[in-house]
Amino acid sequence: MRLNRSNLCWLALALIAVGYLAFWALLLAATATYSTPDSWLHVLRSPEIRHATLMSLLTCTLAAALALLLAVPVGYLMSRLEFRGKAWLDAALDVPIILPPLVVGLCLLIFFQTWGGKQIEKIIPFTYQLSGVVLAQFVVAAAFAIRTMRGTFQHLPARPEDVALTLGCTRFQALWHVALPAARRGMVAAFCIAWARSLGEFGPILVFAGATRMKTEVLPTTVWLELSVGNLDAAVAVSLFMVLLAVLVLVAVRATGEKV
Repeated sequence: MRLNRSNLCWLALALIAVGYLAFWALLLAATATYSTPDSWLHVLRSPEIRHATLMSLLTCTLAAALALLLAVPVGYLMSRLEFRGKAWLDAALDVPIILPPLVVGLCLLIFFQTWGGKQIEKIIPFTYQLSGVVLAQFVVAAAFAIRTMRGTFQHLPARPEDVALTLGCTRFQALWHVALPAARRGMVAAFCIAWARSLGEFGPILVFAGATRMKTEVLPTTVWLELSVGNLDAAVAVSLFMVLLAVLVLVAVRATGEKV
């Protein structure tokens, strides 16, 4: 009787999982069947959409690289050092994840209207510029990269680093020569996750960088621009292209052996 009840429990859980996956499969199938070959040709031939694709690939790569550069030291700090207020700092690092996207963009926009922001823009202009797209993507993607790197370092034993310290290495040398080589799979995963998150970013980009054709337009804003003029076929085609890119990134993450 216990075995039967256990089997029924697993069956119910499996049905829930299958039902959820089937729902998403139906959504994607409906979207895919709505799109036509002509829509795909429009995506490939349109100079605006090709420009948006190129800008997305460029900005996502830059944002993910910057996110990884930040995530490695911060993730290492949060996984190896115990200090007062660590829980508060950990919560603060997750703020970009829980904030509504439009609020992130609004915060960036307001900051660069302050005296400090204006001084920064005298060196590098961000507001309604392509660099602003990268910054908006980075602000959100960095939080996901930090979480991934922290989990990576937490799963790595600290003993090899402690041994390196006893042999005369500095903490930086232990990080560079011991921890980073062991964390390379996690670094690849953090980069891919940050890249995929940057690809789907829309709200902060729209508010802070705008959606100017052939200037600050990236794939998410392309979908919005096409919808705003009633070009649903092109919007669907671009959306499916983004789904394809996201799937490729997910496969790359799984190939590293990291779980997300």
